[in-house]
Amino acid sequence: MPLTDKLPVIDNRGFDDIVNEARTRIPRYAPEWTNLNDSDPGMALVQLFAWMSDQLIYRLGKTPLQSYIKFLKLVGIEMNPASPARAEVTFPVVVTSPQPYIIVPLRTQISAEGAEGTPIVFETDRALTAITAELAEVMTYDAFSFNSNLQANEDALTGFQPFGPTPENDASLMLGFRYTGDFPPKVELSLAFWSPTGAPSAAVSSCGLPDTTLFASAKLAWEYWNGVEWATMSLLKDETSGFLRSGHVYLQTPLKGAMARKAFGSNPESLYWIRARINGGRYEKTPSLLAIRTNTVGVTQAITVRDEVLGTSSGRPDQVFTLADKPVLSGSLQLEINEGEGPEMWTEVQDFFGRGPLEKIYALNRSTGEIRFGNGEEGAIPLANLNDPGANIIARIYRWGGGKSGNVTARAIRNLMLSVEGIDANKVANLQAAGGGQDEESFDAVERRAPRAIRSRCRAVTSEDYEYFAMQVTNVKRARAEPLVHPSFPGVQVPGVVSVIIVPDADEGDTMPMPSEGTIRTVCAELNRRRTLTAEVFVVPPRYRRVQIEAEVMAEDSADLAVLKSTIDEDLLAYFHPLNGGEDGAGWPFGGDILYSRVSQRILRGPGARSIQSLLIRLDGVEQPECRDVVIEPGVLLYSTEHVLTVNYAFEE
Repeated sequence: MPLTDKLPVIDNRGFDDIVNEARTRIPRYAPEWTNLNDSDPGMALVQLFAWMSDQLIYRLGKTPLQSYIKFLKLVGIEMNPASPARAEVTFPVVVTSPQPYIIVPLRTQISAEGAEGTPIVFETDRALTAITAELAEVMTYDAFSFNSNLQANEDALTGFQPFGPTPENDASLMLGFRYTGDFPPKVELSLAFWSPTGAPSAAVSSCGLPDTTLFASAKLAWEYWNGVEWATMSLLKDETSGFLRSGHVYLQTPLKGAMARKAFGSNPESLYWIRARINGGRYEKTPSLLAIRTNTVGVTQAITVRDEVLGTSSGRPDQVFTLADKPVLSGSLQLEINEGEGPEMWTEVQDFFGRGPLEKIYALNRSTGEIRFGNGEEGAIPLANLNDPGANIIARIYRWGGGKSGNVTARAIRNLMLSVEGIDANKVANLQAAGGGQDEESFDAVERRAPRAIRSRCRAVTSEDYEYFAMQVTNVKRARAEPLVHPSFPGVQVPGVVSVIIVPDADEGDTMPMPSEGTIRTVCAELNRRRTLTAEVFVVPPRYRRVQIEAEVMAEDSADLAVLKSTIDEDLLAYFHPLNGGEDGAGWPFGGDILYSRVSQRILRGPGARSIQSLLIRLDGVEQPECRDVVIEPGVLLYSTEHVLTVNYAFEE
């Protein structure tokens, strides 16, 4: 959305206020003027000047904001459009299907129920080869014994260790598939893995070169059982970094008849087997998984529009056309123009600065859906096509959607918009909640962001720069850059290192917001683009300490004890909240000390509170010295879940 007017409060007086103020001053400055009724000619003049002053105040109030808006537009700063939510959805195949696999097409639509019953539509991000074979066993071989993790994998709550508690060479994660026919040959097998959110092994990501800094310490070999021995299986892509983070592993199944069934461990059933075996190196931390799923693909909160006719060119400079739906997903628009020599794709650019007069380019405002063309000096002007006078400009394809409404709960995305033959529509669902959806940026946020954007000049050098760029990532509410701090060497200053702590936006009831793996990886990718060449950057989740206040409060005789206790408890919970706490309501400060006097003031703000009989502060359950401030380590945030409050009436003798 383009920046719009917002009236700043320079002088909040209106017409009536000015007239009333003039009435109060007349007896002081002109005591001989005694008729202050509206019929008096002098009062008519007062009202006239009051009206003129009211208009002047209004216009002066708009001037600075108008100038500010125009300046931001000149430097290319606009409100960030709404961003779409994303999730992983499983498409089970009907067990009685005669086909060994089913193709779920790209952009298959599936919906969740939104507010007031309106559907929230998601689309698959890639085509999926859904196999009919059922994942019937998840087994761990720790180089000594076999252990089944099937129940933990089905629950997807407690998690399990894929290589046992002490991973050694040849320890394996074995996946058994139940299927009566030959295992599907020469197809892409997609396996989705979920790691525990906020787990230490997945929560710290190094912002180094892409595809190098997140390799697992242990090397994994993917193999299948051929009836005689374990044979090598083709690994197409591993997004999990050796099971250290959530993602997909893409494998290519072998030739027809190459895989054979066998019974392993305590499971007597003969199954097809695929395994991941540790083939070198070692894990510094034992990996853990919440769940493994087949037939799972990423989906995005979006709707694809094809072949939308925008109109025809008039041949004039600076033409503007508007798409029917918005906000538009980044990079999804393919604009086609027929100037009489056949359709031709034009290229999207951010602006026309420095562009040539013949370059076939356009600028897109993703929030409003406005498409702007050049003026013949910077960017070409689309030519009119006499053979197609009404439709020579066509949006061949684009995707639109976004907003917080897409952050639906687990198993909410389950309604196939169009059936896919062979897919069990009753079992389609997302295992975990969707995330990443964000509403359009507010003007207040742009106002805070603009000075830092101009100052940073697109490079992260200072701590403020790192914090600013980290907060530009979807769903990041707060960020704290700590120079010389390495997450693996606490307490030691390491030159050239910057650790960036990020706190995501969260629901009101979440007292310990933890960033997801996707958010951490996105922040890493953003900071890697902005950092200096010699900087080593780490993105880490916040470290929390739990605060509990134990207090005995004396109340006035007229106070309602229940209301007083509830009010104090809610005030303290909000005060120590990492997103909305602190003195200014912007979140508890990183490393902010607990001031004994400020806590006392919070308690005494309760309706009817008279005095504090006793006050005790506990940190992670440990009692702190009475009447003393509590020192908090740098970079640490506070949270609270409950407080122990005793409220009694103060009886005077």
